[in-house]
Amino acid sequence: MTPAELSQAVQAAVSAAVEAGELTVAVPETVNVERPKNRDHGDYAVNVALQLAKAAGKPPRQVAELVAARLRELPGIAKIDIAGPGFLNITLDAATQGELARTIVTAGDQYGHGDAFHGQKINLEFVSANPTGPIHIGGVRWAAVGDSLARILRACGADVTTEYYINDAGVQISKFGTSLQAAANGRPVPEDGYVGEYINDIAAEIVKQNPGILGESEDDQLARFRAEGLRLMVAEIQRSMEEFGVHFDVWFSEKSLHDSGAVEKAVERLREQGHVYDQDGAVWLRTTDFGDDKDRVLIKADGDTTYFASDAAYYLNKRDRGNDVNVYMLGADHHGYVGRLKAIVACAGDDPSHNIEVLIGQFVKMLKDGEEVRMSKRAGNIITIDDVVDWVGVDAARYSLARVPTDSTLTLDIDVLTSQSKDNPVFYVQYAHARMSSIARNAAELGIDRGAAEDFKPELLSTPWENQLLGQLGKFPGVLAQAGELREAHRVARYLEELAGDYHRFYDNCRILPRGDEEVTDLTRARMWLAEATRTVVANGLGLLGVSAPERM
Repeated sequence: MTPAELSQAVQAAVSAAVEAGELTVAVPETVNVERPKNRDHGDYAVNVALQLAKAAGKPPRQVAELVAARLRELPGIAKIDIAGPGFLNITLDAATQGELARTIVTAGDQYGHGDAFHGQKINLEFVSANPTGPIHIGGVRWAAVGDSLARILRACGADVTTEYYINDAGVQISKFGTSLQAAANGRPVPEDGYVGEYINDIAAEIVKQNPGILGESEDDQLARFRAEGLRLMVAEIQRSMEEFGVHFDVWFSEKSLHDSGAVEKAVERLREQGHVYDQDGAVWLRTTDFGDDKDRVLIKADGDTTYFASDAAYYLNKRDRGNDVNVYMLGADHHGYVGRLKAIVACAGDDPSHNIEVLIGQFVKMLKDGEEVRMSKRAGNIITIDDVVDWVGVDAARYSLARVPTDSTLTLDIDVLTSQSKDNPVFYVQYAHARMSSIARNAAELGIDRGAAEDFKPELLSTPWENQLLGQLGKFPGVLAQAGELREAHRVARYLEELAGDYHRFYDNCRILPRGDEEVTDLTRARMWLAEATRTVVANGLGLLGVSAPERM
């Protein structure tokens, strides 16, 4: 019995009590089922009686007894105690608890998946770094977290579109082109331009692909360097993302908003909503009506549109494409964007509490030999995605960047992440998977098969270590649903570390395969089912984080 099945059983017990006239309450839509910290309190704890007592007009313990009386009639329930003010402490029999291993192995890579977000169309925009240089360490963090969230939300039934917004219509692109032109002509890069070895590399590639470009006029040169530099830089970013295991469904060009007239149309749509006004020759959006600290200019007095106008057009474009929930994953220096983006949503007539979410990721530091690493050999003043991968590899980078809450500053120690020890969290989890995989290999060499599903005897999985491991396995679907709801991929990583610890303890205390001339028993096969169930969950969890599940280490 899974926690979800037990939750449904409690709901059914409440419903039966209501139908019998013993309770006059609304049956709760959800019932929380938790593993108690003290295992003497049973396998699961339920607080439904405390939830219903006030509405029922009865003491919580009396409500608890009415629910418990019906639950005790169910097969698989070994014992129910009513504790404290009215908690239901439920103990399952070993067979019911152990049955979860068969459920997991049968479900395979679909175990943990659900439909909590079925029908939701979610747009996840992340990374979106200016295409004027390689992805830096802050963008790498969002690449790992954003892609993991997309995988988690899809596993929970959502229709997810991942999107990269290419800022290709601003002053920074002109500076980028000027920097490339200067480098190609052997001139100093302008003071406010871009520097680094990558500028020289791109400039040289443009000259190689465009013979004769240096003989063109300065203006024609600049236009070509700007366009070609943008094309090559976007291609470089796409390569880095794909090699990091991150695929974007949409690469959206800011320039396309201007070229298509979408920005001007967005201004008119907002005017129709009644929130646009003209003042001092400029066009303004009255965002202060919706909590912004000041009204925002959409079109300046000289007729140029602002970045804010592009932001408004981009949001409306996302909504026109059918995205119901639009998640913006921004860097630590973008706190000021939260209020103004929500104000755009409100001015458009949408609900800022539903149609938009803005997540802010904090800074990342990297240590080597106890000292902070500050610079890239290629980019000069930043650490790039390729640097991170070169130092620790894709798996360690993705896992470590995703395992810490994004609202916390993150420090990555290169020495730890390249070590093969329990201090390296990704190694610890991957090693558990490899250890489980070795069980199947060793069993095959010994000619041992775990047997058919119908021959599995779950009641034999009765030790405290097996019970703890089964309980942890049962949490996985709930962990995924909560990670998706809260947009917190780190919950999956932390869960995997707890699961790996429980497996290592089970492995150390419960012999799985026989030694020497020992007989192969039903207990042998039952524990093989449990090991395979655990391997399945670890592989599923690592896959949702975009991390490999090695069979050997």
